[in-house]
Amino acid sequence: MTRLALFDLDHTLLPFDSDYEWGQFLVRLGVVDGEQYAKANDQFYADYKIGKLDIDAFLRFALKPLADHPRTQLDRWHQAFMQEKIDGRLHPQAVNLVQRHLNAGDLCCVVTATNSFVTRPIVNAFGIEHLVATEPATENNQPGANFTGSIAGIPSFKEGKITRVNDWLHQLGFSLESMECSYFYSDSMNDLPLLEKVTNPVATNPDVRLRAEAERRNWPILELFH
Repeated sequence: MTRLALFDLDHTLLPFDSDYEWGQFLVRLGVVDGEQYAKANDQFYADYKIGKLDIDAFLRFALKPLADHPRTQLDRWHQAFMQEKIDGRLHPQAVNLVQRHLNAGDLCCVVTATNSFVTRPIVNAFGIEHLVATEPATENNQPGANFTGSIAGIPSFKEGKITRVNDWLHQLGFSLESMECSYFYSDSMNDLPLLEKVTNPVATNPDVRLRAEAERRNWPILELFH
């Protein structure tokens, strides 16, 4: 039987929100209207933290800059973003956590609401092959083509994470129920639906609401960034 290790990304393996930081990066580049974009970015982030994010509205906002620029330009910007925010800056305790599961032969996957364009290179930096993320649609559904500003499939958010993980596992010939044991590391109460589905939920750098829930359920609490 196979063991499964799922990781949220933002504020779980990373000590910040990659989607929010990508938006701030675009503001610094002057790619988007600085004041207006930053204000909206801050509001969406605040809504996420309190569990009231309108995911459809947020995705329209977050994916618009991807649709407004050619993929080649976006790729160059993302390389600069990686150099500024990620390269050489991954927290050792987060890297060690991932490495322990990889060394044990566990099937590892990052499961994040942030879109795959932003997160795929970050997940690669952790040495994780598999990613379940919100997928931006591309022209004619071609990999590497320009983005349309829409999403492909359902967002990897709240209950959507369960659906997306099940679909991914099915493609590999597995299911959550077929796993010998399953871990999910997350910081956010938004991830409660998937945390409830695994055999080993771990509240990781948890927000206030998830910390209270974890204490109530006697779930382990892991602090990676202290």
